[in-house]
Amino acid sequence: MDHLKWGIIGPGSIAAEFAAALNELGGTLYAVASRTLEKAEEFASRYGALKAYGDHSEMLQDSELDAVYISTPHSHHYQYIMECLLKGKHVLCEKSITVNSAQLCEIARLAEEKQLVVAEAMTIYHMPLYKKLRQLLDEGAIGRLKMIQVSFGSHKEYDVNNRFFSKDLAGGALLDIGTYAISFARYFLSEKPQEILSTVKRFETGVDEQSGIILNNSVEEMAIVSLAMRSKMPKRGVVAGELGYITVDNFPRASSATVQYLDGTVELIEAGDSDKALQYEIEEIESRIAGKSNCNTLALSLDVMDIMSQIREQWGIKYSFE
Repeated sequence: MDHLKWGIIGPGSIAAEFAAALNELGGTLYAVASRTLEKAEEFASRYGALKAYGDHSEMLQDSELDAVYISTPHSHHYQYIMECLLKGKHVLCEKSITVNSAQLCEIARLAEEKQLVVAEAMTIYHMPLYKKLRQLLDEGAIGRLKMIQVSFGSHKEYDVNNRFFSKDLAGGALLDIGTYAISFARYFLSEKPQEILSTVKRFETGVDEQSGIILNNSVEEMAIVSLAMRSKMPKRGVVAGELGYITVDNFPRASSATVQYLDGTVELIEAGDSDKALQYEIEEIESRIAGKSNCNTLALSLDVMDIMSQIREQWGIKYSFE
């Protein structure tokens, strides 16, 4: 299956990035579905999709469609992914891939049963830089891993009606930006954390506005995550070992990092291109569907979603539709 026929559900700004990336790779944007046919047709015209639908269910009936990219608010991801799988379509879904671990476990079971590929569009799992950094860590370049620090602060304007602050739309810092930070930590941790400690400040709508999270696993690797949705902080990840540490700035789509060793030597590591983040995601999932790659990032997504579900349980934050 060298040339997949892709469909899009949710033609917003990130879907526009996906469509542009797909076109850049010479892929096939076969169809797009929106809640209104007019919006779907406008998007299809702009990015060269062959078909436009005002109903995603109608698009999924199309036997020519191979895979679907989902970029709706994450409160609706579970519903759309399940429908795609039941119709025999592979799925690449924006983050966070679901809102809780029970949803994702069900999706994983159905995907395995149907022998379909499901992947989260988490840039960290697909950027070439991270593959290179993981190799450095595995080769012992900074010695045994001890500590990870990750910060991500995004300043959202005060608006109780914005989806970022809406409990009905699974708002809050954890699922919006925390998924990046925890995915960064889990990518480098050698195993899933067994101990989770956290504290939270809630926004007036009841969602999490800012938090501090500590993760600890059975081999004594620790990660500390700082999140904020009403104050800007650097998007920075630090991976520290016994012999040095790696710093990744603007980590969600990073193409460079520095390694500082105990003797003061600093090494610059470069790989990939930040502007091609979505292209790497497309290439990875198409390789998996074609049987040319056995890289299963869904296992990482399952761990991250379980961690985030445990954190929200500690906070007592539950969405109305759960």
